[in-house]
Amino acid sequence: MSSTELPASPTAAAATPRVKAVRVAEGERLRTVALPGLTLNVRYRPGAGQADGRAPALYVHGLGGSSQNWSALMPLLEDVVDGEAVDLPGFGDSPPPDDGNYSVTGHARAVIRFLDASDRGPVHLVGNSMGGAVATRVAAVRPDLVRTLSLVSPALPELRAQRGAWPTAMLALPGVARLFARLTRDWTAEQRVRGVLSLCYGDPGRVSDEALRAAVEEMERRLQLPYFWDAMARSARGIVDAYTLGGQHNLWRQAERVLAPTLLVYGGRDQLVSYRMARKAAAAFRDARLLTLPEAGHVAMMEYPETVARAVRELIDGHEGRDDDSGRS
Repeated sequence: MSSTELPASPTAAAATPRVKAVRVAEGERLRTVALPGLTLNVRYRPGAGQADGRAPALYVHGLGGSSQNWSALMPLLEDVVDGEAVDLPGFGDSPPPDDGNYSVTGHARAVIRFLDASDRGPVHLVGNSMGGAVATRVAAVRPDLVRTLSLVSPALPELRAQRGAWPTAMLALPGVARLFARLTRDWTAEQRVRGVLSLCYGDPGRVSDEALRAAVEEMERRLQLPYFWDAMARSARGIVDAYTLGGQHNLWRQAERVLAPTLLVYGGRDQLVSYRMARKAAAAFRDARLLTLPEAGHVAMMEYPETVARAVRELIDGHEGRDDDSGRS
C-alpha cells in the first residue's frame, strides 16, 4: 500500500497539545494559515519597504526539519525577495493534516494550496532534501506558481542510496518508528541532536553553541508532540514510495518537465543525497545551473548560507533580467 493510500493517522484529527512555543529568531515573525483540513505555520521576516516590488519566495524544508532550517538564509536574500518559509504538515509548528497524507504528492499539494490561497505566486521556490522533491513536483505540475527553482540536496531517486540514508528507508517500514522510539527513549535531546548534526553537516564543528542549544530546545519540544514519530515515519514512507513511482509521476520525469530556471546545490560530504547525482540532476532539468560545495553536507543553506545566497541571488537576477529583456522586445 502506498503512502497515499494509508488510513488517516489516529492523531491527525486529535487536538494538538500545547507545548513550548517554537523558536523565533530576531527579525522573524510567525503566522498561521488555516485551510480546509490543513493548518500551516509560516515563518517570515517583515521589513521596511514590504511594498517595494520584491518578488515573493517560498522555502520548503526537508524530512525532520522545519521552517527554522531557513533562518540563516532568509535574511541574506530579504533585500531581493519577500520570503516565507512553511512548516510542512506535521513538522515544525504545523499540526498533522486531517487526511494523514504525508506523501511527497501530499506535501506538494499542501504547498500548492497555500500558494493558491495566499495569491503569492509565482514565487522563487527553494527546497531542501524532501522539500526539494516536493518543490520539483510543484514546479512540474504547476509551472504558473514558480519563477525560479533552487534545490539544495534534493531527494531525487537514486539506484544506490547512500548508506547514511538507510535509516530513513528503515523508518518507512511499518512498526520501525515505534520500535526506534522505544529503544531510544532514554536518549537525551542533545544526544539526538548531535546524531542528526553528524549525519547532516559536512563539519558539525561549524555549529555554534547557540545554534546547538536552539536545536536541543527544538528537539525537546518535538518529542512532546504525540504525532512526532508518525509524521516522520509516514513522510519517510512517502519518500520511498516516490522513489519507486514510474511513468509521469516519476520525479526524474517531472524534473524534465520543469520550465523554471533551476539552481542545484550539492555537498561533497552529503551522507544522505549522493554527490554523484549532481551531474544527472543538472542534465535532467532543462535550464539548470550547478553549484557543488565539496566541504558541505546535506544542509548547505545552514552550513554555507552566504555561498548559497549568492548563487540564489544570481539565479533570481538572471530571471528578472530575462523578464526585463522580454518586456522590451
